[in-house]
Amino acid sequence: MAPNPTLMQAVEHLGYRVTVGDVATQAGLNVNMAQAGLLALASDARGHLQVAETGEIVYLFPKNFRTVLRNKFLRLRLKEWWEKIWKVLFYLIRISFGIILIASIVLIFVAIAVILIAVNSSRDSDDSGGGHSHGGGGMVFMPHFWFGPDIWWFFYPDYSDRYQQRRVSSPEGKRQMNFLEAVFSFLFGDGNPNADLEERRWQEIATVIRNNQGAVTAEQIAPYLDDIGEGWGKEYEDYMLSVLTRFNGQPEVSPDGEIVYHFPELQTTAQERNSQPVGAYLRERPWRFSQADSGQIMLSAGLGAVNIIGALVLNSLLRGEIGIQLAQSGGLIAFVQSIYWILLSYGIAFLSIPLIRYFWIQWRNQRVEARNQQRQERAILLNQANSALHKKIAYAQQFAAKTVIGREDLAYTTETELIEQEIEQADKIDAEWQRRLNN
Repeated sequence: MAPNPTLMQAVEHLGYRVTVGDVATQAGLNVNMAQAGLLALASDARGHLQVAETGEIVYLFPKNFRTVLRNKFLRLRLKEWWEKIWKVLFYLIRISFGIILIASIVLIFVAIAVILIAVNSSRDSDDSGGGHSHGGGGMVFMPHFWFGPDIWWFFYPDYSDRYQQRRVSSPEGKRQMNFLEAVFSFLFGDGNPNADLEERRWQEIATVIRNNQGAVTAEQIAPYLDDIGEGWGKEYEDYMLSVLTRFNGQPEVSPDGEIVYHFPELQTTAQERNSQPVGAYLRERPWRFSQADSGQIMLSAGLGAVNIIGALVLNSLLRGEIGIQLAQSGGLIAFVQSIYWILLSYGIAFLSIPLIRYFWIQWRNQRVEARNQQRQERAILLNQANSALHKKIAYAQQFAAKTVIGREDLAYTTETELIEQEIEQADKIDAEWQRRLNN
């Protein structure tokens, strides 16, 4: 079975030397899952186990462990190849909606132009046959269609140079979308902004526990949970069960009957680390209609409207005598007539989908804001803790501890042979035996 990608990323981020608690905190993984994953990864990636005298285990991995795994697992190689292929395919899917819209508009207005030219030619023939003359040499009427803003700016020869000048970084550090990407964003948005919510939730909870050296109260964890219940369920802190299960926690009861929580697995680390910054509460990100800029959104909506208006004008011309004749004679006009309802439906859907999505986002953001407000209120209560809560937190700190396992604390490691380790630690072993004899 291929290793857990989240676990591998955590190992890399932590410097390739980790404990179960380090990985569980970094990735927000279940402690048992992290332990099983590290054992499997160490076995598959030629990692090493370092055992401290206290019995704690540190996992050491080579920096090229991904290469080792890639050579070992065909499934992992195929997955990496597929991810690269899917990026290209998904990009083509994204830009296809803009390409289809432009193609639809071009097809509609080319058909309109062909029909109008045929109508004008027919009128000129009738005028010439009737012997009528007009001053000015008989101008042929050519319709002029105004598309509003210059919608073809991205087809200009110098578009690439101008695009590079307009390209700026967004607040999130991402490049600005091109027009075809913006069309997809206008239609379908840019994905769920809280797709990683559960991962962030458990990472932040584990970080709070680690920052408090493995001992916390329920009030310190509540700002990161959603539904903490009402009545007896809230009073008895049932919502902490999922946290205890995930991180192998142990409840402890104070002399006053208050419950605090102790997490031994998160008190051990492979290297000294300062307290990590963490938000006062878990904040869900609001849904955005689109990450495209306002100009791209207006242009996309405008093109959708142009598609619908053009389709309606085309329908009127196709019902005329010349339009019927051209359609019956085959060619472009016959083709456009055969897909007319597809062109019109695409234009209607192009504007309807974003409109429906806009109202859906408003409803969704109201619920997001309500949950954020609930968690924020719990954080405020924690910051304004009364004497009873302060006493409870102080009792929890009696169980606080932090164990950093350095190389000097190791009793055994799989990096070298056991005999070599005994030779290297001969002085240490002699000193330990001498201490025991003296006792």
